[in-house]
Amino acid sequence: MAVCELIRCRGHPLVSSRHPTTFELTKDEHLTPAGDCIIGVGADKGAADLSDEFRAALRQEGAELVTTLRCGDLEVVVRSEGHPGLFLNHPTDLVWRRSEHLCGRTIGIRSDHVARTLPREFVERLRAGEPLGAELIVL
Repeated sequence: MAVCELIRCRGHPLVSSRHPTTFELTKDEHLTPAGDCIIGVGADKGAADLSDEFRAALRQEGAELVTTLRCGDLEVVVRSEGHPGLFLNHPTDLVWRRSEHLCGRTIGIRSDHVARTLPREFVERLRAGEPLGAELIVL
């Protein structure tokens, strides 16, 4: 059975989406040029806000996380893996990683997309501050 979470946030004029190994959504409202992995600010959830059911599903051995990012009529599907060692306890951030690094912010590892690989048209909309929706489904 699939378990789903929806996260609402928005882009920001300083979204550069240049990080080579991660991308991030944050509840923080502000972004600096150093935050090159952050693609969405003002999120309505951080890792600690995810439901117990979702967290348990994501921690199952072999869990697959399918994240659909939507900005206007554009959509990017990101495939990642869960892990039994995920903490999922950060109060403001959610990070998808190409690596297997686990910390309180990590929600997915071995991600097939990172900030740098997002389509530039998608990034331009984020820079314009458009709303960003993320649908997270654990299979």
